[in-house]
Amino acid sequence: MNEKSLRVLEFNKIIDKLKTKASSSLGLKHIENLKPSNDFDEVKNTLLETSEAQAILIKRGLVSMDGIHDIEDKAKRAHVGATLDPGALLKIADCLRVARSLKRNLEGSEEEDFNYPIIQALTNALYTFRDIEDRIYTSIVGESEISDNASTTLKTIRRRIVQKNQSIRSKLNSIISSTTYQKYLQDNIISMRGDRFVIPVKAEYRSVVSGIVHDQSSSGATLFIEPMSIVEMNNELRKLKLDEQEEIERILSELSAMIGEISGELISNQEILGKLDFAFAKGKLSVEMRAIEPVLNEEKYFHIKNGRHPMIDKRDVVPNTVYLGKDFDTLVITGPNTGGKTVTIKTVGLFALMTQSGLHIPADFGTSMCVYDNVFADIGDEQSIEQSLSTFSSHMTNTVSILNEVTSDSLVIFDELGAGTDPVEGAALAIAILEDVNMAGAKCIATTHYSELKNYALTKKGVENAAVEFDVDTLSPTYRLLIGVPGKSNAFEISKKLGLSEYVINRAKEFINTDNIELEDVLQNVEKNRLKAEEDRLEAEKLKKEIEDIKAEYEGRLERVMAQREKIISKAKSEAFSITRQAKEQSENILKELRKLETEMASKQKQQKIEALRKELSDSMGNLQPSVKSMIVPKVSSKEIKDLKPGDDVKVVTLNQDGTVVSVDKKKKEALVQIGIMKMTLPFKSLQQIQKDKKSTVTKTTRKIISEKSGKVKGEVDLRGMNLEEAIMEVEKYLDDACVAGLETVTIIHGIGTGVLKKGLQDILKRNKHVKSKRPGEYGEGGAGVTIVTLR
Repeated sequence: MNEKSLRVLEFNKIIDKLKTKASSSLGLKHIENLKPSNDFDEVKNTLLETSEAQAILIKRGLVSMDGIHDIEDKAKRAHVGATLDPGALLKIADCLRVARSLKRNLEGSEEEDFNYPIIQALTNALYTFRDIEDRIYTSIVGESEISDNASTTLKTIRRRIVQKNQSIRSKLNSIISSTTYQKYLQDNIISMRGDRFVIPVKAEYRSVVSGIVHDQSSSGATLFIEPMSIVEMNNELRKLKLDEQEEIERILSELSAMIGEISGELISNQEILGKLDFAFAKGKLSVEMRAIEPVLNEEKYFHIKNGRHPMIDKRDVVPNTVYLGKDFDTLVITGPNTGGKTVTIKTVGLFALMTQSGLHIPADFGTSMCVYDNVFADIGDEQSIEQSLSTFSSHMTNTVSILNEVTSDSLVIFDELGAGTDPVEGAALAIAILEDVNMAGAKCIATTHYSELKNYALTKKGVENAAVEFDVDTLSPTYRLLIGVPGKSNAFEISKKLGLSEYVINRAKEFINTDNIELEDVLQNVEKNRLKAEEDRLEAEKLKKEIEDIKAEYEGRLERVMAQREKIISKAKSEAFSITRQAKEQSENILKELRKLETEMASKQKQQKIEALRKELSDSMGNLQPSVKSMIVPKVSSKEIKDLKPGDDVKVVTLNQDGTVVSVDKKKKEALVQIGIMKMTLPFKSLQQIQKDKKSTVTKTTRKIISEKSGKVKGEVDLRGMNLEEAIMEVEKYLDDACVAGLETVTIIHGIGTGVLKKGLQDILKRNKHVKSKRPGEYGEGGAGVTIVTLR
């Protein structure tokens, strides 16, 4: 790929942005070596890899890559027998942990739609060594610290070191606290010199305190002496520390040998982890830019839908649709300065480079890109004082290089083609250059101010005009690209808005060919009308699609209604058949009983009449017989009842009738339901619990009973002298009568005695449906011998 084009199109800024998404130096290596490819299959695979990483990030959130280090040199050193330091071993363990975590987290599962073949092929190739990973983490706790759990020998040695330290300190404490030695000591402290314990002794008492002098103070007044009584203990401590260091070296050597055995697998993991870090960096950049994977074509055309330059803030950038390579191979963009021409052509070139580097591009879905063998760009003012090159000379030097290398599979981008010299000669050169590129079969996009190039684009087959829109009212560009119409410099309009005399402007118009200006105005009006017609067409297509969707929806609803109608009819027949079948079974039972009773006495005439009745009942069910299909389709409630009790009001879903529960079989989950004069045994799932409005159904007889009860029922019941069973029967009957009589509070007298009667009654009162609350009697009410009950 042309290096100068990469520079002028600012591809390096995309690389810098991508680098911020990498998690490790391994990923950075791949990013630094990233170059656009001209191999179609390679580009397709790298784009798909980015898409998979983007999809995983969106579905799973952040994929942790923290902990990846470059450990290749450490693995190679371990392979040749070198001993690694604790920090190096920890980095290797971190890499093993990340590899294992990625392999586990990115595995597919039957429960989740998670199929990303390129990424998963990489993770599946990772080697995992959980035992080595755990061994390192167990043995090493820091960059330079070995854990006590690294080995039993090390733990034993360190325990003995602690004990020896304590013994030495205890011995020295006894010395410095002794009244004999205190007058010889400078301070009552224990100090260290090297790895030996010492005490500070006044210099004049050197001969009094026997021991080895290890140091003295700067003034010479204090000597740091190791008393002879602890010399041997210090020697033993020194020996233990040497043993500790020897054991640590053995542990590190053993761990390094384990790493050496798997060095090949670790180096393989490094390559894969680097590729994964690179892939997820591309995915993160895609998510940040709200980018998409372009559709890759082999026909050497591109169609960018609402493309946005990736280096312009998302809030400020104006999306543009650009296409080239189908109806025309050369696009000439004209318009005023600062109108967005250069940004547009840079966006096109940068999109081509990003696509061929496997990066997503910030555009709308449906964008299509191709693979070029090279992208050439001549953009900007690159005059060189050192080389004595003017702007024109610099552009022409670059253009000559492009024309020498261009092929039919190239994309060529020119900015201000032919600028920097005499306008007449510059325009002629520009047309000749475009002709040469066109003859080579390359695709070309160029910006210019020359009117001659506008006319060239109008008359030349395969060349198309485009313009950047400019709002004369606000004297500012809109940055929108209009393909199919030449641009205007708008010099007269801008000058007029800025206050230039109309007389001067009219004089200027006399000196130019007005035919071109009028033609440009007509073409711009035509383009505006075309765009308006295109908007109307898209709106009409949208409305048509909405109407078709509504029509399809209502046709579907109609089909569902007709199907539902058939189901309802079938259901009604099935339910009617069920009712009559039960009635038939009951009548059959009655007939059997009749035959049994009249076995000896029944006359032939009676028997015939009974048979006729039975036949008539069977025939009456004929028209209600449901189809086989409807009989095997269960008719159940949407929500099965978990619990029922006698007296509950229910709705029989299969019959659409209300009934009352007579009895319940919880094991079979069935209930005997009274429906009018008929009783039916039905499963819970065919019933639906309902709450009926409570209405006053007090009959004359009921009022009479209540009146009698209210006059006869007392406010207390005496249970003393009864056993527990008799007392339970009596209290339940009493509570029923008290409730009917409308009493609010009653007193149950049970006495104190052994407490059996009182305890048994407390359990009964808890379960009784009439009892709202209960409490022991207070002083003056009977005390512990009574229970006061409040009724519902």
